Amino acid sequence: MTDPIMYTAPARFKQRKAAEVLPFLNAYIAKKEQEIAEIEQMVQRYEKRRLLEERAYQSMSALRRLLSGKKPDHHLAVEYIHYVKKPMEKVRMLRQEIEHARAIQHSEPTDVVALSQDLEAEMN
Repeated sequence: MTDPIMYTAPARFKQRKAAEVLPFLNAYIAKKEQEIAEIEQMVQRYEKRRLLEERAYQSMSALRRLLSGKKPDHHLAVEYIHYVKKPMEKVRMLRQEIEHARAIQHSEPTDVVALSQDLEAEMN
């Protein structure tokens, strides 16, 4: 009845000693940074394509603009969400994982650290 309250990490985190994890962290961080670069490149390609489409539309004569039509604004909004907003949210999550991994790198090798499922899977 008077047992001490013990903190247990959430189920999505596994506990390991920092010394077990340190050899894998550089490769893990490099992999996550590569994913971020790929996502950002995809977003830049989309934005460049949208800009070129807009320039092409603006350079058309009034009659051609009337005949060709333009994507409705709500279609552009859905495209933006799909090609920019959601990927950038993923980039934010990846950056948080990198910060967590760097925090583990700077901890003492004897410390017990909480690992995300992704990092745990990378080690196995």
